[in-house]
Amino acid sequence: MASDPLPFISRRSTVYGTEGMVACPHPIAAQIGAEILKKGGNAADAAVAVAAALNVVMPGSTGIGGDASCLFYNSKSCKVTGLNGTGRAPAMLTLDYLRQKAGITGLTIPIENIHGAIVPGAAAAWVDTVELFGSGKIDLATLFQPAIDLAENGFPVSPIVAKGWKGLEPRLKKTGNGKSTMLIDGIRSPEEGEMMYLPDLAKTFKTVAEHGKNGFYKGPIADAIVNSIQSRGGLLTHEDLASHKSEIIEPISIDYHDYTLWEMPPNSQGITALIALGIIRALEEEHGLDFSKIEHHSAEYLHLIIEAMRIAFADTRYYVTDPQVHSTAVPIDMLLSKSYLSQRAKLVNLKKRNNKLKKGHPEQDSNTVYFCVVDREGNACSFIVSIENLVYCNCQDQSCIVPDGWGFVIHSRGSGFILIDDHPNCVGPKKRPNSTLIPPMLTRKTSSGKHELEICFGIMGSFQQPQGHVQMLMNLLNYHANPQHAVDLPRICITPPKSEQSHLSSLLKLFTDMNTSIVYIENGIDPKVVKKLTSMGHTCYLTKDRSFFGRAQIIRVYKDDRTGKRILAAGSDPRADGQAAPIVITSKL
Repeated sequence: MASDPLPFISRRSTVYGTEGMVACPHPIAAQIGAEILKKGGNAADAAVAVAAALNVVMPGSTGIGGDASCLFYNSKSCKVTGLNGTGRAPAMLTLDYLRQKAGITGLTIPIENIHGAIVPGAAAAWVDTVELFGSGKIDLATLFQPAIDLAENGFPVSPIVAKGWKGLEPRLKKTGNGKSTMLIDGIRSPEEGEMMYLPDLAKTFKTVAEHGKNGFYKGPIADAIVNSIQSRGGLLTHEDLASHKSEIIEPISIDYHDYTLWEMPPNSQGITALIALGIIRALEEEHGLDFSKIEHHSAEYLHLIIEAMRIAFADTRYYVTDPQVHSTAVPIDMLLSKSYLSQRAKLVNLKKRNNKLKKGHPEQDSNTVYFCVVDREGNACSFIVSIENLVYCNCQDQSCIVPDGWGFVIHSRGSGFILIDDHPNCVGPKKRPNSTLIPPMLTRKTSSGKHELEICFGIMGSFQQPQGHVQMLMNLLNYHANPQHAVDLPRICITPPKSEQSHLSSLLKLFTDMNTSIVYIENGIDPKVVKKLTSMGHTCYLTKDRSFFGRAQIIRVYKDDRTGKRILAAGSDPRADGQAAPIVITSKL
């Protein structure tokens, strides 16, 4: 059954429904979310069921040992609310300790170092999403049961997942003395179409389903997490786990034409997309930029996107940090003010690359899933879950951190800290690092001033995420692409130079010099365009490797002109194995 999963040559149509929709990167998880909606669950209920199912069928990309965040749109109040489920550093983790005791001399925590492993926030985020935003009709045990059944009874492995699993095989082998319960017979990864079973992960889900957050952050699971980290020299304690809490937050936003884009605030990077969109808006309003006169995916168009994103990253890669620790370190109002964005827009030269930008630089690593759900009432949940760099913290012995007997992996988001004493994102006790997790949402303002849901969408891919948000919005709003076409279209990705991409500890040199950034351009964009971009000063690489460009999901909402019926139109990225699953008729509990 094995085949090369990278080329996508199939044609996908926009999927339509009326009573609910799930768009996610795996068809089994999409169907599970749809079933929850059919039973009367709302978008938040279905999202948690999908998250758990994705942990089973895509364990190399997501899981309960990572972080999660979401935006929830309440159709009755027309309000968007966020939940920040990112984890914090151990209470004993300080810059002095890393320098003097751990012997880390670089500018970041290396991803192969145990101190990159911090508190996993996903478990709490899943439970809190149901408690805060759920319908109240379906309990946690019911939402976890499909994932439990999958893990115990098995599932056939999809093509792109199989390829990723193969890459993890060497590290998984080192986890359990040469054998791992996350490998077939403990020694090899599953092939495409082969059955896989994860009984240890099923046990984890049963425990959390019965005991809620305490089942994960206290008791036997917590014991195993602490042991797995401390046995490798890490500092995480039972108190670090037991004290973890999700945070309910007000999202940040910016207006663009008749719409409002909502993003997660710092410590997440959502402000990057807002700044870039604000720069584009300023170019339109103050400098006469007219997209109707610019050919889509022309060199002129891509140059604008590249420059807006470079300027946005120049600010946010420096300023974004944990506001609970540095309450004045992130000047959100200033960064999103019209006057500031107008000044930043002046840095865009329409003819050539600006080589004098300061601060900030995007990185290139991720192991994340994004999905979205809209229910029959018009509520929506934009949800993202990640286990971060190289999937599992590699530690000194290059093994994965898998708590013994529980079948999930621990993330390594601590590598997102900066090891400079006065840097806003410097490592600190109980501090959250700069997080890439940004589930967005787009609303339309009504004449009464309310916000009606327009699009629930997003993309995985670390620092590709804000770049993908802006590119998809341009596809949808300025070039009138339908939802499926908007995610199908080729994308670009700004990254560090090739020589730096495998050395995160050296990336800080780029924080004050944007001149070194390069642009990966996805196959499908005319090579003549790439040549012209090069003449404008960009270092470009046209590539067939789709992994640079993330995997997007989208649901657009509109009303039928004749009947007034709410219609849901969805697309699912062909760069993943997933699908959009519609619901037309819904039964009640």
